[in-house]
This record gives sequence, structure tokens and C-alpha cells, in this order.
Amino acid sequence: MNKMDEIIVVVPRNELFKNEKLAFQGTLLNDGESVSQGMEIINNMENHYGTMRRGDAEVDVDFKQPIPYAVIRRGDKIFVYKRLAGGGETRLHDKLSIGVGGHMNDMPEEEKALIEDFSFYTLLTDNLERELSEELEIGPGARETEIIGLINDDSQEVSKVHIGVLVVIDIEEDVTVEVNEPEQLEGFWLSIADLMKPEVHSKLESWSQIAAEVL
Repeated sequence: MNKMDEIIVVVPRNELFKNEKLAFQGTLLNDGESVSQGMEIINNMENHYGTMRRGDAEVDVDFKQPIPYAVIRRGDKIFVYKRLAGGGETRLHDKLSIGVGGHMNDMPEEEKALIEDFSFYTLLTDNLERELSEELEIGPGARETEIIGLINDDSQEVSKVHIGVLVVIDIEEDVTVEVNEPEQLEGFWLSIADLMKPEVHSKLESWSQIAAEVL
């Protein structure tokens, strides 16, 4: 199947941002006064999400595509990857990213019925775990996963039809991380200080720039 024929989760922008009353640019973190706004946006995702053909969603600014966006942290280092020419998204070739994630797929209703207390978080977690297993090989060891906020950037062609759910995954120092498709991605570790250097920061995708500034 052509990737643009994939059926993905979308949320009408007007419902998501309550006719722009909840709209923001950059990050909306789960602390301080932002907590209630972020929770309301997440609730709107759960209450109003539907599905759409990806090719249609990518060009329709009336809808936002929720994307779980996970940053992997090992001590004081962040896992970074570079999109190579063999990857599918030509708009992002040679860009650096610190986020692993992708489009969400809905579950069949019969599967949802088998899950006790099914919620949008269940769907988000299921999709994130799938993306991690597809893109990376994470070695055995303890990990802690935390949703720390939301990312929105309407200034870029790619990101204006997406909204990111920002997740941090902390792993132990001895846990290894490798990319599954080295012809598409090149992975390595950098400190936050290195990520903020102008020559590196300028190469980050917009969401990665935003995320790096709040880690």
C-alpha cells in the first residue's frame, strides 16, 4: 500500500483548539498554568478524533495529525538521528531529529472492547511502541517514560498539519540504541549543550529545536 493511502488518526483543528482559544506555538509543558490547557487539548483529541487518508490529511490544514514524539535520554546525552536520502520523507532529508514517532492508526472497535479502561492514552502508547520497535533496536534494561507536554508549530510546511505529544524516555547508561534501517537513518548521541550549538541547532527539525530547548 502506498503510504499516502494509509488511514491515520486526525482531529479537526477547530475542535482540538476550541476555535483557536487553546492554540499555542512551541511547547505547552505539563507544569504550572499550562497543565489545564494541555489536558483540555488532550481531552479534545480523545473526544473528537477520527480517521482520514494520509495523503488528504497532509494537505488539509483544517485537521491536525497527533504524533507521539519520543526523546530518548541516556544520562546527559540525547539520541539523535539524521534522515538519509534513502528515507521516505523527502522534505526532511539531511535534517537532524531527536524525536522518534509517527502517524497514529486507530484500533478496530472489537480490539478496543477487549481493553479495560481504553482511552486515547492507550492508543497513543500502542502507536508509540510500534514506532519505536520499527525504527530502533533498544537493548534490554530499565526505562522510564513520561509525557512532558505538547508541541505545535504552524510556521512550517510539515508541522502545520501535525501536533506532537512530547515524551521523554530515560534509559540506563548501559542500554544500547541502534537504528533498524541504517540506509534511512544514522543514529548517534549528543549532549544538550551540543544540541544547542548554532551549527547543530540549525540542522534540527523544527520540533526537535523546540524540544531541545525545554529538556
